[in-house]
Amino acid sequence: MRQHDTLFIGGDWVAPAGTGTIEVISPHTEEVVGRVPDGTPADMDRAVAAARQAFDHGPWPRMTMAERSAVVARLAELYAARQGEMAEIITEEMGSPITFSQMAQAPQPLGMLQYYAELGKTFPVEEERAGTFGPVIVRREPVGVVAAVVPWNVPQFVIMIKLAPALVAGCTVVIKPAPETPLDAYLLAEMVKEAGIPDGVVNIVAAGREAGEHLVSHPGVDKVAFTGSTAAGRRIASICGEQLKRYTLELGGKSAAIILDDCDLSSAMGFLSIASLMNNGQACVAQTRILASRNRYDEVVDAVASMVRNMPVGDPADPATGIGPLVAKRQQERVEGYIKLGIEEGAKPVVGGLERPYDRGWYVAPTVFAGATNEMRIAREEIFGPVLAVIPYEDEADAIRIANDSDYGLAGTVWTADVEHGMDVARQVRTGTYGVNLFMIENSSPFGGFKSSGLGRELGPEGLAAYLEYKSIARLG
Repeated sequence: MRQHDTLFIGGDWVAPAGTGTIEVISPHTEEVVGRVPDGTPADMDRAVAAARQAFDHGPWPRMTMAERSAVVARLAELYAARQGEMAEIITEEMGSPITFSQMAQAPQPLGMLQYYAELGKTFPVEEERAGTFGPVIVRREPVGVVAAVVPWNVPQFVIMIKLAPALVAGCTVVIKPAPETPLDAYLLAEMVKEAGIPDGVVNIVAAGREAGEHLVSHPGVDKVAFTGSTAAGRRIASICGEQLKRYTLELGGKSAAIILDDCDLSSAMGFLSIASLMNNGQACVAQTRILASRNRYDEVVDAVASMVRNMPVGDPADPATGIGPLVAKRQQERVEGYIKLGIEEGAKPVVGGLERPYDRGWYVAPTVFAGATNEMRIAREEIFGPVLAVIPYEDEADAIRIANDSDYGLAGTVWTADVEHGMDVARQVRTGTYGVNLFMIENSSPFGGFKSSGLGRELGPEGLAAYLEYKSIARLG
């Protein structure tokens, strides 16, 4: 069992203020696999104070961006050497299939570190513009102390999408991992310390909702970077709005995959299985609405059903597993509740249903609904599990209308033999990220959503700019 008795604050391992602990339970065995301190508001106060001291008086924000990038590059080297260990921890604590952890959960955070370490070498910190009485210098400076509040589904991905650009920008950070997945953050803390990042620049306190809200509300925090539910995002936006505090929100999704009639289904299903069921369906970008024309509806249903049947359900540590357990019992019950609701709404499960694959572990049967409509709750609400709804459309315009008929706008895909035509479809769907015959989140391109999927962008130069403030300096003579 992985046991930690301290918190990472001010560059050191310190005793927590309280005596509470967080037990990390394996979604596969339902046994305790780790234990860490449960952070309190007092611990958050101490972490913010350390970050505040490091920002206001420490060397980190006063180094050049190129100097900080060199340190981030060192962190990337350490991360590369331990990414296999990171993948194993994430699979153990939250049930992600080990193949997905090895292909995405650990490599993508490493890629972000490498990308921002390179971008920081050339990113313009100052530029000169013509002014009325002489040149004006437009300068970019770090926003300050950042509170990074992250969920459990892709814990290192969501930490690094915030931490890597914040570090290059010159910010200091307090990270609050989710209580379901604190173990990977401890491994990251070891690497942060070894990389030589100055004390107080990175602080990590795992905690629940009360301490998390205390962190978000803290007057010593200049910016909040949050990934999680839309409901929690609204609460954070309210708090930050009252304090005029900067924030970035990456929230929920209910993305649509449009299958055009010219699509080669046999080749598309291999990519769609990842786009729709990655991480056991626990992904905000998952393509869970499958839109098929009435001309090929039955054929698409059969193809999707076959795709899901061919994804083995089982032990997430087994490389043969395609779909593992959900993160917690409450999540298992939530997803099963939606499966029951879909049946009550009149949709038909052609794969899966309410019978659990195993008696032990938080597994649900991966389910494909036929006969679904976009008005059903299973098509409108984020389920966050391996549940797909195949929805018919009349023509291409109707498919685009259905794709856009959602409170969310985070991701989407179109599947077609004509890539250029697919690009035309992509331009008409109101989402922040989109794919033609695949779905990818690219480090070099902004990631975020329209509508209730959030505010602001992460990744790319835009993701670095989110941690910088603009200052204009005019001069005479």
